Amino acid sequence: ELHDDPGRVLLDPRWGQAAARFVWSGFTHILDGADHLLFLLCLVIPIRRIRTLVGVVTAFTGAHSVTLIASAYGLAPDALWFPALVETLIATSIVYMALENIVGARLRRRWLITFAFGLVHGFGFSFALRDSLQFAGSHLLTSLLAFNVGVELGQLVVLAVLVPALHVLFRFVVAERMGTIVLSAIVAHTAWHWMTERGSQLLQFQWPTMD
Repeated sequence: ELHDDPGRVLLDPRWGQAAARFVWSGFTHILDGADHLLFLLCLVIPIRRIRTLVGVVTAFTGAHSVTLIASAYGLAPDALWFPALVETLIATSIVYMALENIVGARLRRRWLITFAFGLVHGFGFSFALRDSLQFAGSHLLTSLLAFNVGVELGQLVVLAVLVPALHVLFRFVVAERMGTIVLSAIVAHTAWHWMTERGSQLLQFQWPTMD
């Protein structure tokens, strides 16, 4: 299923053509995903130091790469409730990170929490790829890695905008602590609504029973 005007679609691409397609797909996906953008915002608000950010973002990238590849190779549950569960957990991860910012984030262990949540976000990325992986041809792994590269490039663009913007905000507009609380509260409020809406959808599915 193709949307808008996809242009020329190669059904049996060479590896370079597949890689280029999926780099762009990953790049645009991260920029269009409001939940992933809010998660990145929660990461950046209390840190904003490049050295610390590199470790945290690398943990996120490594984690979502694992579950994205595992899902593409059929190692994730294929039950109907699984996507709803993942989307609910993604919203929950944003709420948690925002609340942690408000009470005071423990930056030394933030990379570990980010890694754990990155595993969940990787399944979310896999849902976005579900329909387009047929255009990878025989280059499935190449396309998955290229998609991850695109996601990473998108994250770098977002960070390049957010970090300077937050520096300016906390220096000239509002005190850092107060700004951290206000921004995180807005994010938590938004993600809380997502979490409850997705959670209610999740509860409509019939869960497997042990007989």
